[in-house]
Amino acid sequence: MECTLCGACCVAPDIAALDKPLGLRCPHLLPDNLCAIYEQRPSICRDYQADEVCRLIEAPTLDERVHKYLALFDLTQEARAVKEQGCPSMKRARQAAARMQPGERPDETP
Repeated sequence: MECTLCGACCVAPDIAALDKPLGLRCPHLLPDNLCAIYEQRPSICRDYQADEVCRLIEAPTLDERVHKYLALFDLTQEARAVKEQGCPSMKRARQAAARMQPGERPDETP
């Protein structure tokens, strides 16, 4: 299956290499659902392949797709808790993103 550029894979799952928690938008996801660090994205993102899940969560808006993704994997409550409790790791992820050098990948250490 071809990627539909829906952005759900950059919001719904957690991405440890970016310290991005479940259900929160990746700090590198642009408003048009493209990746701001596409050439330097971590291997977990580079290796991701659009699959049947992408078809199952099709919906008109990103919020609806994320909601379907979380429901599909029974993660709605966990994602709600992350949002309600706040997430210090997102602040760290945004700070790390701001410090990245051109060509540097998030999953590499200097």
